[in-house]
Amino acid sequence: MTARLIPELKAPDRPHPLRRLAEDVRTVKQRDPAARSTLEVLFFYPGLHALLFHRLAHRLWQAKQRFLARALSHLGRALTGIEIHPGAIIGRRLFIDHGMGTVIGETAEIGDDVTLYQGVTLGGTSLQRVKRHPTLMDGVIVGAGAIILGALTVGEKARVGAGAVVVRDVPAGATVVGLAGRVIDRATAPHPAMDLAESKGDHAVAVLEVLIDRVAELEGRINGSKTPCPPADEAHSDGSGI
Repeated sequence: MTARLIPELKAPDRPHPLRRLAEDVRTVKQRDPAARSTLEVLFFYPGLHALLFHRLAHRLWQAKQRFLARALSHLGRALTGIEIHPGAIIGRRLFIDHGMGTVIGETAEIGDDVTLYQGVTLGGTSLQRVKRHPTLMDGVIVGAGAIILGALTVGEKARVGAGAVVVRDVPAGATVVGLAGRVIDRATAPHPAMDLAESKGDHAVAVLEVLIDRVAELEGRINGSKTPCPPADEAHSDGSGI
């Protein structure tokens, strides 16, 4: 089936293929400091190759050439280690860093300027032929190994931490961490490390600092709740002998 765009996510633009390729190369060079030249990006970045395969497969999918689309998608998966269903809708300037093990399902929708690290799964939770995969709005960043399941929406410029499991909508600008998909929202849970990271650009470090502080807080509560038992001589100081 073909994914249906939700109202919030516009249909991706279709510039000339060469312009689109040049834009993709610039995106990689801007977001990956390891990218040193255009030739290096063109030949050695599987995330870019996976996008090229997907664009061709997606056009075949829209033209109702479903078998050819799946065949091309399968070839791209074999060559890059990145699985993108030809029915998925992907916007401009998507950057898939490393990419090995990344899976993007059929009805997934990805906006512009999104970044996915390796091992990310945009999976489904329904067996029905409905919208069952996530929608990522513009500017979303998803850390390595994160799993986002179901027909939920990750809001604009939200960040999903490495290894997080997300099964509910994520507000715009929020950060989600942990196996329970805990939302760290600056509006409701400010933390000085988050402000420091915004100025330095190292948001992952800030998330770790927030988690470390949270663990320390919980340990303090647990230790504080453990009241020591009184010594035996104090227990019998009333002379009862019991």
